[in-house]
Amino acid sequence: MTPMTYDEVVAFALRLPGVEHGTAYGRPCLKAHGKFLTRLFEDGESLVCPGVPFDEREMLIEAEPDVFHVTDHFRGYPYVLIRLAGAHPGTVQGLVLRQWRATAPKKVLKAWDENHPTGNA
Repeated sequence: MTPMTYDEVVAFALRLPGVEHGTAYGRPCLKAHGKFLTRLFEDGESLVCPGVPFDEREMLIEAEPDVFHVTDHFRGYPYVLIRLAGAHPGTVQGLVLRQWRATAPKKVLKAWDENHPTGNA
């Protein structure tokens, strides 16, 4: 398995309709349909991933503590941090795609699903 880089995350995300570069709290990020999608964490090696329910986050951290983690800042929010160097690209892409789907208008999702029957980008 080749680990994913942030540049590869960006390249993947920009293939999704409505994704563009933006800023969040003064930091570069990716936005989907005007809403926060993801960004590189301050450590320079972890991806900030929203839309991960607490129970799923705990399961991910327990299963792969070297890949998934959370800081005190994110503990009360449905976010997980992913160390890209150890993450499986399909897992990262799946979490980014899921958050993209959560932000996408119904019309965009319908068109996407018609053109991507497997759900993959």
